[in-house]
Formats: sequence, structure tokens, C-alpha cells
Amino acid sequence: MKKGIYILPNLFTTASLFCGFYSIIASFHGDFFKAAISIVVAFFLDGLDGKIARFTNTTSKFGAEYDSLSDLIAFGMAPALLAYTWALSPFGRYGWLVSFLFVVCGALRLARFNIQIGIVDSSVFNGLPIPGAAIVLASSVLLLDYLGEPGPVNNVFVLAGCTILSLLMVSSIKYYSFKDLNFFSKKPFMTFVMIVFLLVIIILEPEIMCFTVAVGYAASGPLWFLVRMAKKKIPGEREQKTYDHRKNW
Repeated sequence: MKKGIYILPNLFTTASLFCGFYSIIASFHGDFFKAAISIVVAFFLDGLDGKIARFTNTTSKFGAEYDSLSDLIAFGMAPALLAYTWALSPFGRYGWLVSFLFVVCGALRLARFNIQIGIVDSSVFNGLPIPGAAIVLASSVLLLDYLGEPGPVNNVFVLAGCTILSLLMVSSIKYYSFKDLNFFSKKPFMTFVMIVFLLVIIILEPEIMCFTVAVGYAASGPLWFLVRMAKKKIPGEREQKTYDHRKNW
């Protein structure tokens, strides 16, 4: 700290924090669309600060801690308050308790992530990342606004969805981290074509695609877990059948 801090990556972190704060203000005023958009912008800024720090060799312990505090506001408090003002307030005590559950699970998720750096394989996340959970809520608001339901809404599925997202964050279910992707290396030609095609689809229907990608990623962890459990179970069943056959013989 006596030597100072790196400016560029921390500016992106501050911008992400600002978007989270603005989302909270917009939620208080009932402007749910702007609140959701602010969380989406914070998501992209949060992804840039770490990459810029690594690319410019300006990573620091201060930056890592500042990023975690920013994430708690932008992807913990902001989406929780958005969900409460948008859909959970009609449920009374259950509504604000579920909102608090989202915040506390997000804080626990960040704390666990910080102490597991260098211990858990970097190619996977241990539990749903808090930005991923926030994007599911924000994209839900954007999708319903696109479909003509700007809110507030009264839907028990939002209550259940927030609860599920909270539990996924503190679970031990593995999620792909995308950290091993290298966009600076050579890729097959068709890979580039597919990326361009995907970008065109996102631009045509951003609300639908944002929701689809966010929910798909949130569901990928449990699906991956079930597939691995099924693969482990099949050899065990075969061994049991072989044992029973030999026993009968």
C-alpha cells in the first residue's frame, strides 16, 4: 500500500461497483429495467477487470479483495433488492427472508472462493458463481419486460428460483470456469464462424438469449453432477451383477 495501487484494473472494479449501486437506486424507484441492465453491465465490467489485471501484469492482493467487496454489492445486494422490489415483496416475511438468503449465500460463496484459490482446480468453480446467479435474476426481469410484463409481478416461481440460486451458490456442485479458454491462440475456422453466428443471434434477440444462456449455465452444474453420478453408478451395477452371477454359479 505504501507503493500505491494499480489504477486501470481497479477503475473497472469501481465501475462495476457503481453499476451495482445504481441498480439499487433504480430498484427503489421501481425502474426494474434499468436496474437489471445495470447488473448486466456490471457483469461484463467484472469480467474485464481480472483479465486486464492479468494481461497487464497488475494483479494484487488489494485488487482481489476490492473485487470481492464490489461483487457482494453488484451481484449480491443489487439483485436481491431487485428481486424483492420486483417480485418478492407480496410474500411478506418470506420475500425479504429469501432476499436475505441470496445475499448471505453470495457472501459465503465469495469468502469460500477467496480461501480456496490455489486449492481447487481453476478450470472449475466450486458452486454457482455469484455473478452467474445475479445474471439469472437480471435476465428474468429483462425477459418479462420484453414479453410485456415490466413488473412488479407476483409469482411464486421467482421465490422458488431465488431460493434455488442461493443454495446452488453454497453447494459443492462444479461449474466450468472458462478460464482455460485462450482467445489469442489459433482456432479452427468453423469455430470463428460459430462465434459470429452466436453473436448475431444474441444481437437479434438479446433478452431471450441472455436469459437462455444464464439459466443454461446455472443448470449445467446440476446436470454435469447427475451425469457423473450416472457414470459412477453404471460400473458399480455391472460389478454387482458379475458378483451375483459368480455367487449363483
